[in-house]
Amino acid sequence: MVVKQTGFATRLLVALAALAMLAGCAGRVAVEERHPDDPWEGFNRRVFSFNEAIDRTVLKPVARGYRAVTPQPVQTGVGNFFSNLGEIRTTLNSLLQGKPANAGLSTSRFVINTTVGIAGLWDFATHMGITADEEDFGQTLGVWGVGEGPYLVLPLLGPSTVRDTSGLPLDAYTYPLTYVEDDKVRYGLTALRIVDVRAGFLDQEQLIRGDRYVFIRDAYLQRRRFEVSDGEQGDDPFASDEFDFDFDDDDFDDSEFDDADFAD
Repeated sequence: MVVKQTGFATRLLVALAALAMLAGCAGRVAVEERHPDDPWEGFNRRVFSFNEAIDRTVLKPVARGYRAVTPQPVQTGVGNFFSNLGEIRTTLNSLLQGKPANAGLSTSRFVINTTVGIAGLWDFATHMGITADEEDFGQTLGVWGVGEGPYLVLPLLGPSTVRDTSGLPLDAYTYPLTYVEDDKVRYGLTALRIVDVRAGFLDQEQLIRGDRYVFIRDAYLQRRRFEVSDGEQGDDPFASDEFDFDFDDDDFDDSEFDDADFAD
């Protein structure tokens, strides 16, 4: 989710406060139960439950309403508009990663979609066969050899890692909405972006079974590793309807799953 400098500062402070709390919270999880990539699971699950409560009571109902009343062509145009703004971030990070070809493609996409595509509402570049791999500063840090660090669930922002959290400041400063000076316009566009993204996940979340926390954590980590390695670690886990996550059978045992666990 997104912000200008005041919102960005708040978001960063929340993330830093969360990190400061980790030492105390992590100790509550038995060592033998800790996932190797998730040593702060106790803290992360609490934040996850908080985020789930916000999603159930506010974001998901609004996203459903948005989908119900907004024609599909309009939804597509909204998604294209915000995706086009992200091309600037992709260009910068592609250059930082030593990928001039991808930087050229993303720059071409931005120019074409902003002009011919009418401010990015129409993804004309894709129709021309011009596509680029999305890049962000978290991926750039990974390419530079920075370890991903422990898995971390951020309040309101959701799944992340220590490395990806470190990349948030530059990602914020390279997203054009950060520089919209009119607060009403900036907050309105930010809210629209969040709702549009959430609406896009309404169908995909039906695939989640068992422990939602474990499913989302493993999906996030596998996808990020795929993106950082440019696919060298295997196939894209989201390239088909069949996800290849390393789950045990017990993770999908609905008899032990109680929705009340996330009601707090």
